[in-house]
Amino acid sequence: AQLWESGGGVVESGGSLNLSCIVTGTSGLNFRINAMGWYRGHQREFVAGVSVDDTTKYEDSVKGRFTISRDNDKKAVYLQMNSLKPEDTDVYYCNTKTDHWSWGQGTQVTVSS
Repeated sequence: AQLWESGGGVVESGGSLNLSCIVTGTSGLNFRINAMGWYRGHQREFVAGVSVDDTTKYEDSVKGRFTISRDNDKKAVYLQMNSLKPEDTDVYYCNTKTDHWSWGQGTQVTVSS
């Protein structure tokens, strides 16, 4: 599978961004049976996850500000980022929750103070 992240940019503190991740090179079934997540930075720290039954989980610092969702028909995962803070600045990646596929290029999010 290949992962294509987009939607990053430069915003002021308090602003919003909506990240998208499109998955290609794998079947719709293989996408559906995988929990998906968003990660950040060199060490791919967990940010948010969505399971196969749409149950979501968030890292503490983004709870109440970020919302993860998935569209199985489009093989896509989204991250709505609201009330952005300078400390959210990083490169964001999507991938499966376990048994990761090859990482994509990520998308840069920069929040100015």
